[in-house]
Formats: sequence, structure tokens, C-alpha cells
Amino acid sequence: MTATISFSPTLEDRLSSSSPSPSPLRLSLAPVGAAPPLLDGAWWPSSRDLTAELPALTAVLDPLWGWITRVTVNPTHWPVVPRKVPVAGHVVNVGWFLAEQDPHELLLLSYHVGRWNLLVVPPRTDQVSADWLMAAASDPLGTSTASGLMEEAARLRTVSETDRAVEAVWDSEGGHEAHDPAVRPRIPAVMAGDGERAAAPVATPNPPMGM
Repeated sequence: MTATISFSPTLEDRLSSSSPSPSPLRLSLAPVGAAPPLLDGAWWPSSRDLTAELPALTAVLDPLWGWITRVTVNPTHWPVVPRKVPVAGHVVNVGWFLAEQDPHELLLLSYHVGRWNLLVVPPRTDQVSADWLMAAASDPLGTSTASGLMEEAARLRTVSETDRAVEAVWDSEGGHEAHDPAVRPRIPAVMAGDGERAAAPVATPNPPMGM
């Protein structure tokens, strides 16, 4: 199942009356029946406020995975970690682990059902990077950790920015014109040894016969 940027009609119906956030939920989940080794998908919240963001997330996940009863985070990227967050119909207990949990991961537990791990895409991530991260985290064949994917996204972004900078320099130096067949290359002037422009040779007429 995937619900990224915009909802399928079923998810929109579920959230229309239960989500307090006006922003659409940005969530990507691995296909049903798949068993990703490390990540079950990715979540791209609009802020780092768990109290504001968790209700919309659980509104989608509760019908799919059973009531989410507990969530844990690494506090590195969360300014405030509340102990409890009221959501539709119940309360989610929130905890945190520092060394034991990936700083870019959200762990969700459903009572007597199971546990799931989501990559948390930073709220201010650009659209291109976020799309890549969400697709990679929900790939059932993926083997990277949440931090591993963040590092790879940063590397790809750097490569892209470098390529754009090189292309801009190339364009500024006439790169496109150099490949335009309509543009003729300029012939450099031939300079005399004293630094002055050499004069073109002048044809001398042949002398009259008999002289």
C-alpha cells in the first residue's frame, strides 16, 4: 500500500473527519504481504510536533495494522517528546531511545499485533529528495537503514548540485555555442615576430620578356 502526497479515495474518506491537520498525510508503505528487512515505509511529517502529527498518522495506520498503542523515537531530531498523545478513539504512549534507535526512524507498536519501523523524512526536505526517500524506504527489497538512506539522499543531492554548477559554468563559457553548427569558429590572427599583425603577401607581376 502506498499513500504519498495525496490519498487514495479510501484513505481520504477515513481521514476527512478524524484528522486535525489541514495538510494531507505524506506516507509511503511497503506493499501488503511484503516483509522488508529493516523498514516498512516512510513518513514525511509537516513538523517536529508529535502531538500535532501523530493523530493523522494513526488514523491511517490503525485500520491497517490494529490500534497503534506505543511509539518510540530518538530525541535527537524531536525537540519535545510527550509521554502520551491523544488520537482518535484512544491514547498513544510515546517513549524514546537514544543509542538504541536510529535517529531518523519512528518505531510503532500495536498491541498483540506487531511492530513497524518508518523512516522519518525531515519536514523541510525538498520534494525531489523526499520522493526518493519515500520510494526507497518502501521498497520490499531494500536493505538500508533509515540513516543509511538519509546519507545516500544527501550524496545524490550533492552530485546533482555539482552537475548543475558545472553545467552553468559550461553554459557561461559558451558551451552550447561551441556545439552549434551554425556558429563558425573564429580564426585567430597570425602575429608577426615583433608583435604586429603580419601583412598579407602582395603578388608581384612577372617582368617583361627580354629585360
